[in-house]
Amino acid sequence: MKHYIAMFLTFLTTLTLTAQDITGQWNGVLKVQGTQLRVVFNVSKTDNSFVSTMDSPDQGAKGIPVTNTTFKDSTITFVVANAQIEYKGTLKDEVIVGVFKQMGREFPLNLSKKAIEKEPLKRPQEPIKPYPYHSEEVTFQNAKAGISLAGTLTWPKKEGVFPAVILISGSGPQNRDEEMMGHKPFLIISDYLTKNGIAVLRYDDRGVAESTGDFKTATSADFATDVESAIAYLKTRKEIDKNKIGLIGHSEGGIIAPMVASRSKEVAFIVLLAGTGIPGDQLLLLQKERIARANGVSEHDIKKAQETNATLFKMVLTADDIGQLKTDLTHSITEAIKNEKSTETINRTTEDAYVAMQVDQLTSPWMLYFLKYDPATALEKVTCPVLAVNGEKDLQVPSDENLTAIKNALTKGGNKNVSTKEFENLNHLFQECETGSPNEYGTIEQTFSPLALAEITQWILAQTH
Repeated sequence: MKHYIAMFLTFLTTLTLTAQDITGQWNGVLKVQGTQLRVVFNVSKTDNSFVSTMDSPDQGAKGIPVTNTTFKDSTITFVVANAQIEYKGTLKDEVIVGVFKQMGREFPLNLSKKAIEKEPLKRPQEPIKPYPYHSEEVTFQNAKAGISLAGTLTWPKKEGVFPAVILISGSGPQNRDEEMMGHKPFLIISDYLTKNGIAVLRYDDRGVAESTGDFKTATSADFATDVESAIAYLKTRKEIDKNKIGLIGHSEGGIIAPMVASRSKEVAFIVLLAGTGIPGDQLLLLQKERIARANGVSEHDIKKAQETNATLFKMVLTADDIGQLKTDLTHSITEAIKNEKSTETINRTTEDAYVAMQVDQLTSPWMLYFLKYDPATALEKVTCPVLAVNGEKDLQVPSDENLTAIKNALTKGGNKNVSTKEFENLNHLFQECETGSPNEYGTIEQTFSPLALAEITQWILAQTH
């Protein structure tokens, strides 16, 4: 459950000629929730106008044309209608000082003809090669899905066979390190566990990095089959104790791990890192409410948003015709926008694109499955040992509601080896934090609480020795 900024769709630009020469390459760094994205505008001159393209090097995009650009009285404006992007800046002393806007949000962005480097991120927990353990790049097959998954297997250098864990990432396309906001939590977890005698397999989600397949059409149930393939692969490795293979799932991974464990006797234990215990529609309403309040949204506006979202989610839950659902959602979202009095109401020129984006998101295979899924159905069937942990300040998967629901479901199913813990002052990524808001994730140097790492590791060792 992570948050991303949509960037730069195709566009074509003309510039009005003025006395000032703005040709050349303009460079800047866009800072979004602790993440840095380099932006480059390339401006060239034709007979009667200027033509520009945009590069986004960190996203692998180059030569993107611009839709509409004006340059007048030292003010330059770029508009990317399809992506709902506008950049406006003032040229002064060979620097353009401006603001980048998208989807109602604003970010300072200054451009210069000098090459600009991103500020180095401080991530003190990241291990430095050479590692004091074996690390091997591996691939394994999910024959059921017809895809190949690529990852990294680490295990201690000493002789013997070792207990192992498979790391299962949260929602959104993730690589094997679950990399986000400049952090690599799965790399940190893998390094710590392996140094403590536990082998770790982490892999790129299907359709991400070196793994094949289509991420966009997959649901949590599909990702569960990827985990089952990972278990089958580990059982072929001579370094692994085949009776001591466990799962660690973060966020959505905390939904997937019980799915697999509920139908497989080959799972020795599971660890749920901010796993969910309540149905998807309830979780998203709770998540949106907590994050909005932490970001200073008024109680009046929170209430209105919750009512709108609850209505939309109910439509999804009760629909039996996808075409009619899209029509109904389009009407409801459009009406909600019309009734919105906030100064941040989306501009009419981009309303249709915004509504279409919201409808596509709500009717994607993943969202349809997630909103309707109740984690208790799998948790009640899990018989292996379970450790469920949350951060006290987790706003995405609130600790109190979810830890209680997880424990109740496991207990209802007769599981007697259940441990739960809430870590004080930790957020959804298990970082020590101030508010728990996702806006903090990228600005915090710590990737994963050392205290949480130690306690999780001790619990796993207790199950495997």
